[in-house]
Amino acid sequence: MAKRKTTLTEKKIAEMEKEGRGQGEKETYKPWITIQDFPSNGLATRGKGWKTNRIHQFLSKLERDYFYVLEWNKAVVDIQEQFPLIREDTHYIATNKEIKHPCDPKSKVPIVMTTDFLISVSTAAGEKFYARTIKPSKELENKRTIEKFEIERSYWEGRGVDWGIVTEKEMPRNLIDNVEWLHSSYFNITELTTSVLDTYMREMKLFINKYNRSIIEVVTEFDKTFQLENGMGLEILKHLIARREFRVEVNQKIYTHLNVEDVFKMDFE
Repeated sequence: MAKRKTTLTEKKIAEMEKEGRGQGEKETYKPWITIQDFPSNGLATRGKGWKTNRIHQFLSKLERDYFYVLEWNKAVVDIQEQFPLIREDTHYIATNKEIKHPCDPKSKVPIVMTTDFLISVSTAAGEKFYARTIKPSKELENKRTIEKFEIERSYWEGRGVDWGIVTEKEMPRNLIDNVEWLHSSYFNITELTTSVLDTYMREMKLFINKYNRSIIEVVTEFDKTFQLENGMGLEILKHLIARREFRVEVNQKIYTHLNVEDVFKMDFE
């Protein structure tokens, strides 16, 4: 567990609750833990979500990678990271199982435990929730880690929520790399008005259908044809892919040196 910048106290927990942490949904949700709560180790990151239209907080690269998997999944409708568990309930579980409840190392105040991701999924039977903890596989050999996971597992089991652990071994690497490459391109391109972007998107679809050349050759030709700044064509193409206006095999790594027909399915969603 990462060391906090400040000692945790009951007063601090009350302040966090008053701030609305762990409350809300989609755009209004506030994670219980933010990257400002811990000293920077270079692994914590933030990113604006496609589904929530808010800034998400990731305490590790592995968490961010899993977030990319969730972003691409059409069935996922909300992603709540660093979701707090009711402290009285986790303390009760820990006591019954004779497990030491996690505490702040300095103040000894019992912490508010969190689950890395609470995921809302749209199903034919309605909305369903999944709780997922993200950890490197090597940490599963740690007895104390397993004890804390048992508290977390029991907590969600009591609420009828599917809980599980995800390690780097379950991560679809190509999909993650692709979504990472596309992610910032999902939102509208600031240099272009909406109407101009719509026009260029239509033209890009025609280009992709017309030219069976490498992606980089097609977008370079696009820039020349429309007298755009170098790289704008690629940004427009990435926007189209991120918005699913182009169908691609996302589990196959997208390289710009590949021919168009090797990446795109030539019917549009």
